[in-house]
Amino acid sequence: MVTLALCQMRCDVGDIAGNARRMVAFARTARERHGADLIAFPELALTGYPPEDLLLRAEFVRRARGAAEDLAAACPDIDMLVGLPWAEAGALYNAVAWMHAGAISAVYRKQLLPNYGVFDEQRYFNAGGKSLVRTVGGTEIGVTICEDMWESGPVGAAAAAGARIVVNVNASPYHRDKERLRRQVAAARAAESGVAIAYVNMVGAQDELVFDGMSFVMDARGETMVRAAAFAEELTIARFDAAGRPEPGPGAAWPHGEGALYEALKIGLAEYVERNGFQTVVLGLSGGIDSALTLVLCRDALPHVTLRPVMMPSRYTQAMSVEDAHALAAALGLELGVIPIDALYDGFAAALAGLWEGPGRPVATENLQARIRGTLLMAIANAHRGLVAVTSNKSELAVGYTTLYGDMAGGYAPLKDVFKTDVYALARYRNSQGPVIPERILERPPSAELRLGQKDSDSLPAYDVLDAVLVRYIEQGWDADGLVAAGFDERLVAEVLRLVRAAEHKRKQAPIGTRVTPRAFGRDWRYPVTVTYEPPRM
Repeated sequence: MVTLALCQMRCDVGDIAGNARRMVAFARTARERHGADLIAFPELALTGYPPEDLLLRAEFVRRARGAAEDLAAACPDIDMLVGLPWAEAGALYNAVAWMHAGAISAVYRKQLLPNYGVFDEQRYFNAGGKSLVRTVGGTEIGVTICEDMWESGPVGAAAAAGARIVVNVNASPYHRDKERLRRQVAAARAAESGVAIAYVNMVGAQDELVFDGMSFVMDARGETMVRAAAFAEELTIARFDAAGRPEPGPGAAWPHGEGALYEALKIGLAEYVERNGFQTVVLGLSGGIDSALTLVLCRDALPHVTLRPVMMPSRYTQAMSVEDAHALAAALGLELGVIPIDALYDGFAAALAGLWEGPGRPVATENLQARIRGTLLMAIANAHRGLVAVTSNKSELAVGYTTLYGDMAGGYAPLKDVFKTDVYALARYRNSQGPVIPERILERPPSAELRLGQKDSDSLPAYDVLDAVLVRYIEQGWDADGLVAAGFDERLVAEVLRLVRAAEHKRKQAPIGTRVTPRAFGRDWRYPVTVTYEPPRM
């Protein structure tokens, strides 16, 4: 029998010494409390993931290796699988050090290097080409790294080399439905190779990426026998018989749908704010759905951070917006700051007299209001050494229905990768857990309130239609012909795609935000700003 500990841990990018200290503590707990023979840590656990161009600095890589050697010496009574960058003969590898009896006894080098979406590993790493299988507790165990599981070769090669269990260590970012995809792939590898799969994932967040944990152990039939927690650190113990068959173990409940999405948004926001040292978060509260959900998310994710919501009404702000903003702040136990902006707007307009008479004046008058608000929020955040949370959503950012240096001004955008229809779904989900968002905010037509009687539908298609087009175009790669063939109006499709292309310059200047879909406006969206290409129509 062999006892394996899956250490689903947060690994902070750059904190090599801190990550190593915590790994020592986990390893000692696994050995002394649970009798573990082997503990597996996530991919690049020593450095955090993704370290990006820190990997190009030789000193960074050397420090990781030195920390690995010290870590091995600190835990001589348990085998460990530790992810780290490994330099050898002028090449750099995404690797796992197998530590045994107080030393690094073998190194596995990742064979398949992803170079799509948010992944850019071929920029940094060379590919390995050999399996690593060792005997622990009388059972042969192989090791692979993340992408190695997504194709047949590496797991099959480990099985051919005698492995009965394959440990797959990961830094696999969350997006919606990712957990189902992982288990589907793992089941295919297990069935093909006749091995048990022990999948250990990172947890936490790094810039826009969220790591959800959800580690598991699967038997050779593809049945999940052990499930670790979602979005939380956990040391999960799995026991196997001599033939490598896993025993039934912990079976954590995993959130789905809006529940999982909300948890991902919370952890992404919390880790960004807390790890960057902000003690105050400022945001504009408009009485609309986006700012309402953002404020509730901030309160849920940041219980120890000071929140400063600010209402900045103008002559176009409806009374219900002011009432609902006050009601929401009160429901959360927060004081709402109120700064009317009409006098400020009139002062700007007087200063601009004669200089802003042009064809774009009507839009400029709307954008000026947003920019006044952005300036006020940044000034408050500066005074309190805080962060401005931006409330824009993915639908707005996709089509440019947002103002540079106005409602885009700030440091982090929690809803950046959340379409408008999902904003409503998340708000209803959150209210089902304890109502805080006034029902009227959920029911009233959305409006920027930058002119009299304005509604979003004056400028955009209904959000359920708009989002249906955007999801297919942005995340699924459909073209205009496919959208029209699916029943969308041809003129609507042409206009939406035109708006998406025209807004690229805004997206390039937008703050980062939590990635929760397969393709967000961030690391995995790299379109040129200046471009003359127009997709042809068949």
